[in-house]
Amino acid sequence: MRAPSTQASEGQVLDIAVIEPRRGRNEQPLPSAGLLLFTPQDVQLVLQSLPTSPEKLRKLYLAEVYRGALHDREIVIVGPSLGAPQTAMILEKLIALGVKDIVALGWCGSLQSHVQIGDVVLPTGAISEEGTSAHYPLGSALPGPAPSLLKALAEALRGSDLKTHAGAVWTTDAPYRETASKILTYQQEGVLAVEMEVSALFTVACFRSIRLAAALIVSDDLHSLKWLHGFKDTKFHLAREKMVGIVLRVLTAIA
Repeated sequence: MRAPSTQASEGQVLDIAVIEPRRGRNEQPLPSAGLLLFTPQDVQLVLQSLPTSPEKLRKLYLAEVYRGALHDREIVIVGPSLGAPQTAMILEKLIALGVKDIVALGWCGSLQSHVQIGDVVLPTGAISEEGTSAHYPLGSALPGPAPSLLKALAEALRGSDLKTHAGAVWTTDAPYRETASKILTYQQEGVLAVEMEVSALFTVACFRSIRLAAALIVSDDLHSLKWLHGFKDTKFHLAREKMVGIVLRVLTAIA
């Protein structure tokens, strides 16, 4: 009767990661609130929006790291970060260094006709077509945003003139394989947009028990099965500027 117990114990041991994220000997703890940015353009926009120049710290997996202050609240700003693997590694290290509340800000491509360039998508869940999330055993838990942070973002957006949509997104590792069949399938399921990081962020945050939410600005449109980019669109650039102010206010108000 002892064999099953022994086997279960061995299985648990074998499932333990050999390398765990940790704070290095010469690494300082980071502020508890963090802003994770996917694009270099948004990193620069955030840095320009701070009242004082932030302190530049050591890079994390090629991403720049800054310690800044806003309304007497210290925050850490990290980016750019592209794709699920790099973003998950950065998030793991941020958590190891003491970050507990994270807002991620990025761009996405619309899959729905009513979700237009310059709008904002607040992901409430994510369909994972990336290779990182499957390595995190969550059991029956469904990864998603922290309700308190999602609510804070939604309330802040209600006070703006930005059109906002809340719903699921599709996370992919292959932006050049967003096929017509997949787009049509996810359209019919009500998925709002496609991007490259959110499902992994939700998974790691759930696995490590920290709070995280994301906001995505619609930069391009795939709903008609023809790619329409809005990277030079005035609505897109105004939305980016407004969202930077919104996410910074949300971060500095976190209890």
